[in-house]
Amino acid sequence: MDRVDYSAARFREIAARFREFAARAGLAAATAIPVYARRGVNVASPAREMRWYRGPALTGWLEAIEPEAERLRREPLRFAVEQTHTANADGRGASGFVVSGVARPGMAIRVLPSGRSGAIVRVTGADGERNAFGPGECIVLEFSGNIEVSSGDLVCAADAPAEVADQFEAALVWTGEEPLLRGRTYEIRIAARSAAATVAPLKYRLNPDTLEHVAAETLAMNEIGVCELELDRPIAFDPFERNRVTGGFELFDPQTGHGVAVGALRFALRRSHNVHWQHVDVNKPARARLKGQRPCVLWLTGLSGAGKSTVANLVEKRLHAAGYHTYLLDGDNVRHGLNKDLGFTAADRVENIRRIAEVAKLMVDAGLIVITAFISPFRAERRMARALLAPGEFFEVHVDAPLEVAESRDPKGLYRKARQGAIKNFTGIDSPYEAPDAPEIRLDTTRLSPEQAAEEVIAELRRAGIIERA
Repeated sequence: MDRVDYSAARFREIAARFREFAARAGLAAATAIPVYARRGVNVASPAREMRWYRGPALTGWLEAIEPEAERLRREPLRFAVEQTHTANADGRGASGFVVSGVARPGMAIRVLPSGRSGAIVRVTGADGERNAFGPGECIVLEFSGNIEVSSGDLVCAADAPAEVADQFEAALVWTGEEPLLRGRTYEIRIAARSAAATVAPLKYRLNPDTLEHVAAETLAMNEIGVCELELDRPIAFDPFERNRVTGGFELFDPQTGHGVAVGALRFALRRSHNVHWQHVDVNKPARARLKGQRPCVLWLTGLSGAGKSTVANLVEKRLHAAGYHTYLLDGDNVRHGLNKDLGFTAADRVENIRRIAEVAKLMVDAGLIVITAFISPFRAERRMARALLAPGEFFEVHVDAPLEVAESRDPKGLYRKARQGAIKNFTGIDSPYEAPDAPEIRLDTTRLSPEQAAEEVIAELRRAGIIERA
């Protein structure tokens, strides 16, 4: 304030702009306090330099704020389960930490996301049993009855449980060196729970200076955005504005384990509550029995020109001739229909493979042997595709040819166009290809003819018990 000669008019002008910005940012309250910190003016007590000011001094205002721990203590019980064990002959126990509220013997509780109910019979901390344990304390709870509790569960007050959902609107700050990619699977950690999470879609990027909503398809390091998050399982949560532990999260790259974002869950999407998995009587085993085969996916990956489509076609011909029910999903063919709206940016490549993986999963559910022939350059998306299927149903087939060999073949003239700059984001030239670490099958097409490569795939299917003939 000394720089503006303690001007009341200038303070009111800045305070008005500050409150306007705070309102647009969604802050419930904003207090402006004029100070000159070097001389302690209005820091601990009102100052004679600003007799026009009638508000609180800075330290008095800070001391009047309720500590977060006290606020959390008044909230309903949230206990994050880290480990479970048998407490005694009559019940089960769990160790973890109190997120909010107070844990007391005799409390009625609900375990989420399962929804099972029970009561706390004993609470033990590092200093032994007490009648009450509050936020931040690590304790052991023992429950009445044979209540089932799992690591990552949230124990809640029965009369005020958390919400449960698997789809959310969330705000996040991207901290990863690589940009956010829509459709890529990340690991989300919230309280003691982990799950797989996919950003779909990114709704907008936030300009931190103006709070303007900017249309965006990705986020770079230190950018802020609002997105929809889809999880592979329901989790218990509270909105971030109510509870920063059960509403705040971190995202991690599942391959490297490095953190890539921190964020806040705003609310559950309505479809998360309204859309449920429908039970059907005719299921995958029934369809497979009718066809007399074991369904699976043969996921052929490799550079353009490596020979994926040729080998995939020969494998399907062999299986079809032997009486097996198959379907071949080829990269070029799929882009004429299902994925014709996608380009070849990293984000579009991720979405391309996500859609194909979901289609392949449905076809396996129909009892088919599915063969895919896609470059699928990123390990993360191939891992995502594998995770959609049951163990033993996914065979990663690396159709392996060095770049110089694939480029020398160049059956479609794509490498030549990429070298000339006519094609952007071409795998092997200006976009990376991440070779499989441990594929079920590796086909060296510099050594094997297409027919020999197809025979190796057929032989592996026999060894795995997928087929008996062919």
